[in-house]
Amino acid sequence: MTSEAIVALVILGLAIALFVSDRMRLDVVAMTSLLALTISGVATVPEALAGFSNPAVLMIAGLFIVGAALTDTGVADWLGQRLERFAGGGEAQVTVAVMGATALVSAFMSSTGTVAILLPVVSTLALRRGIAPARLFMPVAFAAHLGSNLTLISTPPNLLVSEALREAGRAPFRFFSFTAPGLVALAVGVAYMAAIGRRALPSKGDRAEAGAPRSLSLDDLSMEYGLGSALRAARVAPGSRLAGLTLGEANLRADFGVTVVGIARPGPHGLEAQRVVPQTVFAAGDELRMLGSDAAIAALADRFGLEALSARPVFALPPEESLAEVVLPRRSGLTGKTLREARFRDRYRASVLSIRRGDGWLPVFHATPELRDLKLRAGDTLLVKGRLKHLKNLRDERRDLVLVAEPDARGDVLVDRARAAFALCITLGMLVCMAFGWLPNVIAVLLAALLLVLAQCVRPVDAYRAVNWESVVLIAGMVPLAAALERTGAMGAVVSAAEGLLAGARPTVVLGALVLFTSTIGMVLSNTATAVLMAPIAVRLAGALGLAPEPLLIGVAFASSAAFATPIASPVNILVMGPGGYQFKDFTRVGLPLQLLVLATTLIVVPLVWPF
Repeated sequence: MTSEAIVALVILGLAIALFVSDRMRLDVVAMTSLLALTISGVATVPEALAGFSNPAVLMIAGLFIVGAALTDTGVADWLGQRLERFAGGGEAQVTVAVMGATALVSAFMSSTGTVAILLPVVSTLALRRGIAPARLFMPVAFAAHLGSNLTLISTPPNLLVSEALREAGRAPFRFFSFTAPGLVALAVGVAYMAAIGRRALPSKGDRAEAGAPRSLSLDDLSMEYGLGSALRAARVAPGSRLAGLTLGEANLRADFGVTVVGIARPGPHGLEAQRVVPQTVFAAGDELRMLGSDAAIAALADRFGLEALSARPVFALPPEESLAEVVLPRRSGLTGKTLREARFRDRYRASVLSIRRGDGWLPVFHATPELRDLKLRAGDTLLVKGRLKHLKNLRDERRDLVLVAEPDARGDVLVDRARAAFALCITLGMLVCMAFGWLPNVIAVLLAALLLVLAQCVRPVDAYRAVNWESVVLIAGMVPLAAALERTGAMGAVVSAAEGLLAGARPTVVLGALVLFTSTIGMVLSNTATAVLMAPIAVRLAGALGLAPEPLLIGVAFASSAAFATPIASPVNILVMGPGGYQFKDFTRVGLPLQLLVLATTLIVVPLVWPF
C-alpha cells in the first residue's frame, strides 16, 4: 500500500471518529477532510473541489428548493390535512393511514421536512381519535425513512448510488428504479408497526385516553409540562399596594423571582382572562397565576398584601392568546444558545413557560439564572405562550422550530391557489422529465427550481434559506475523499480483503454482508456520509466478484436509510424524541426488529427486481 493510500485511510479514520463524536458539524468535518487531502498532497486542488460540481450535489440543492416551494404555497400542509379524511377510527387503522401518507410525502420531499409538516397534523388527529400522540410520532418518523426508498429523489443516498453507477460506466438509476422493492419494504414496515411495533411503544405521558376523542386544551398542555403543580394563585386584595400598578412598574420578576403567567379579573360573566403584558394595570379582585418558589411568592404576598388561594389554579388565557408546543430540530440555529442569547421573546413574540428534555420537564421561571441560561439542545420541546397571530407564524419557522401541537388547532390550511397550481405543475413536469429521461436528472431539477423562483412560488431569499447547506457541503467534501481512496489504491485494498472473505460465496451472501455492514455504520453516521463511503465499495466489490453493481447499490441505499434502531441515527428520530417522550431504549426496542425486517426484505426482494 502506498504512502498516499495510508494518508487517505488516516484522514478517513479521523473523519469517521469526528462524525461519531458529534463534537463538530458534519460539513465542518467534511471540509477539514477536503483540506487535509489537499495540504497532504493526496489530492490536487481541482480534484478536491470536484465535489462541488458533482451532479448529485447540485440535484440535492435544487430539490430543497422544490420542497420549499411546495411548503410555502401550502401544498404540503394541505396534503397533510387531508389525512384525517381517510385515517379511520382505531389505532391500528390510524397507524396505517398515517404511515402511508407520511411515506407518500417523503417520496418527494426530505424526510425531515415531511415530519416537520405532519407532526402538528398527526398530533391533532391523535387527540380527535382518542389516541396518545406518542403512539403515532415514532411510526411517522419510521414511515419517513421507509418513504425514502420509493423514488430516486427522496433521499441523498439514492442520488449518490445512482451517480456511482453512472461513474462506473453504466446507465444511472431512473426515477422509479427504487419503487418496487421500496413498496415491499414499506408494506412490511407498516404491517409490523400496526400489528407488533405499536404495542411496544410507551404509553406514559398520554394526552388522551383510548376511546375518549377530544381536542387538545390549554389545561392539557399546562398539566403535561407540570405547570398544574407549579402554578400558584393569589388574589389582589382591596387596598393592596399592587392595585393601580402596571406589571412593568411592579417589577415582580426582578425583585421577587416570580413570573406572572395569568391574570383573571372578575367580570359580568365570571372571571375573565387578561393579557399579561407590561402595560397591564393590576386591579383589586384580580387573581394572579404565578410561577416561582413558595418562599418568593410568600414574600411577594406579604409585601403587596395579596391573599393566597389554596384551590388549584386553572391555566387561563385571554381569547387572543394561546399555548403551543415546539421542538428544536437537529440543525436549529437555537441549539447551543440560551433563551437570553437567542432573544427568544423578542424574536418570536412568545414566552417560554417550560422546557422538556427527555422524560423530564424544566419549568422556566424567568428570574432563575440557571434556567434562563440553560443551553438549548436539539430535541428539546418548549411550551410557549403568545398571541395567536404570533404563534401561527411559528409554522413558518421550521428550520429552527417545529410546531408539534396547539390547542384547538384549526383543520383548514391557507393555500395560495394560483401559486400552488404553478408549484404542482412545475413539480409534476420535473417528475415526468425524470421518469421518462427527457432531460438529465440534474437539469430537470435545476430547471424546476428556477421556474419555481420565477413563478414566485418561493422567494429567492427563501430558496437560499431552504437549502440544507450542511448536507450539500458534507457531500461535496466527502466525494473527493472517496475518490482519493479509489485513486490511491486504498479502496482496492479494502475490496481485495472483502473479496478474500467472500470468495465463492453466493451473491445473496455478498449482498447481505454489504447491507449489514452499511446498516451498522448508518447507526452512528448520517445516511449521506454512509452512502458516500459505501457506494464506491459496492461498485468495486461487484466488479471484483463478477456481479452486477445495481443490486448492491440498491442495498447500500436502503441500508443507509434504515435508521430505526437509535435516536441518533437520523435528525428525524431526534425530532420526534422530545414530543413523544421517548427514551433511547424505546427506539431500540421498537426499531431494531424493524431494521432487521427491512434488511431481510432487501435481501429477498432486490435480487428479484435487479438480478445479480
